[in-house]
Amino acid sequence: MNSIIAAAIARGIPEKTIVLLLLLPIIATIVAIIRQIIGFKTFGIYVPSILTIVFLDVGLGPGLIVFLAILFTGTFFRYLLKKVRLLYLSRMALVLTLVGISVILLFLLAAYLGINSITRMSIISVLIMIILVERFVNAQIERGFEDAATLTLETLAISVVGYFILVWQSLQNFILHYPWIVLIIILLNLILGRWSGLRLMEYIRFREVLRHGKKQ
Repeated sequence: MNSIIAAAIARGIPEKTIVLLLLLPIIATIVAIIRQIIGFKTFGIYVPSILTIVFLDVGLGPGLIVFLAILFTGTFFRYLLKKVRLLYLSRMALVLTLVGISVILLFLLAAYLGINSITRMSIISVLIMIILVERFVNAQIERGFEDAATLTLETLAISVVGYFILVWQSLQNFILHYPWIVLIIILLNLILGRWSGLRLMEYIRFREVLRHGKKQ
């Protein structure tokens, strides 16, 4: 695999792109461990993984500011349009349109205040965050605001944890020089996929029941 990576870099493929692609399995595995072993709930495995990649691309501070702004405006416009009798797809199209306009205004405000870390953000990363709004708004419709808020916070927390792990330069250098580590990640997921025990959060939640069962 080292020769494949070296050949890819030699032919002009950006090193950062290769590193991010090699880190993606690690991100997904971290999310799987946190969900299956610890017991956190998230919007699947894709959303926290892609958010971590976005934060790596644009920086945690600017990424959080723009993401929370998008999330807030998406929720606001969803409630604003709640009383308007529209089909779901048309309503979501309107929400995404209004969120897009709000992001333009946010960028103008950042440019006026001289916050270059926001104005220089990759358009692809911004569009990904806007598109993810549908998942969060849909959760509010299906689960209610409180459950959706909890799910959102846990998803965001896992993404931030993933960011701090993957921003570690030594890890990036290691995965670039030893890309075969991905094969170990595959093996780890095969083992993790057979996990049948209680999650850590369940041990905490049912500790009284478990303690009572041991006494009997």
